[in-house]
Amino acid sequence: MTELIGSGVELMLVGMGIVFVFLAMLVVAIKTMASLVQRYFPEPPAAAVVVPVTTANKTDKATIAAISAAVHQYRSKN
Repeated sequence: MTELIGSGVELMLVGMGIVFVFLAMLVVAIKTMASLVQRYFPEPPAAAVVVPVTTANKTDKATIAAISAAVHQYRSKN
């Protein structure tokens, strides 16, 4: 019985070691890829980014009333 437990513990430790090594290699690979991307494809300066200004955020009162009515009707049915 102790041979079986010893074998199980050994198998558990080997499996956990393999998973740990794989995850460590994965972290190293991701960090390496991130540093390579930052080195060869840097982000443009913040001043060069132009954000267009739109007036699409203004919603007329009729649209707000229609949405409110639809929400009220849905809530009253459910």
